[in-house]
Amino acid sequence: MTQVEAYSRLAGVYDEIVVDPCHGRWASFLHELWSTDPDGVRSVLDICCGTGLLAGELIARGYRVAGVDAADAMLARARERLGHEVTLGRTTLPALAVEGVFDAVVCTFDGLNYLAPEALRLTMASVALRLRPAGWLVFDLHTDAMISFTISHPDVAGTSAGNDFVISSVVDPGTRTCDTTIELTRPRDGLPFSERHRQYFHSDAHVRACLRDAGFAVTAVGDEYTHEPAGAATLRATWIARRLPT
Repeated sequence: MTQVEAYSRLAGVYDEIVVDPCHGRWASFLHELWSTDPDGVRSVLDICCGTGLLAGELIARGYRVAGVDAADAMLARARERLGHEVTLGRTTLPALAVEGVFDAVVCTFDGLNYLAPEALRLTMASVALRLRPAGWLVFDLHTDAMISFTISHPDVAGTSAGNDFVISSVVDPGTRTCDTTIELTRPRDGLPFSERHRQYFHSDAHVRACLRDAGFAVTAVGDEYTHEPAGAATLRATWIARRLPT
């Protein structure tokens, strides 16, 4: 089986295999959250925007959205979905090659779990430079509960939209890393392929330190885009922070 770069061939089937239909619900949560801001939220930067699923939902709710991602193939799919009037750019975090200052920055679907601990710290500093004072940073991260869940469920196999796939994960609790192999054993189009992905499980203390050092105040940590506080069973925690005045 041919091994290819992460999010290259996978981009073509990403929406069908990896993503559950959650982005409309998440966008509604963000819209409700930002409606409480007396200064208003109009412009949003979507980092690790992928194929543009969340950006499309936010645009439909009236926001002006720009997106960045490290994978050309994912950005190409986002361009097809969002059209040429939406600003999309390629960047690899912690660099943030985008112009302007935004009312809010979002990063969904565990995009920041792909960053090593030091890269996360530098990324928070880069994000702060792209937010107005009191601007919003909302992102999600896999939790310690996800470590346990993945260890107990290391393999997932199935068929979706004519694609047979196997997703296998190996967690190292000591280094707080997860190495995942995604294999398309029988793709709908083309030859079989596999991609390898590494993620990092960031501790709560490290995330808070990164945010504090970058000039953010944490306002809430919830259970996957709800107002329910994150708890011991939370698999994906949603972090909400505001940029402090300089």
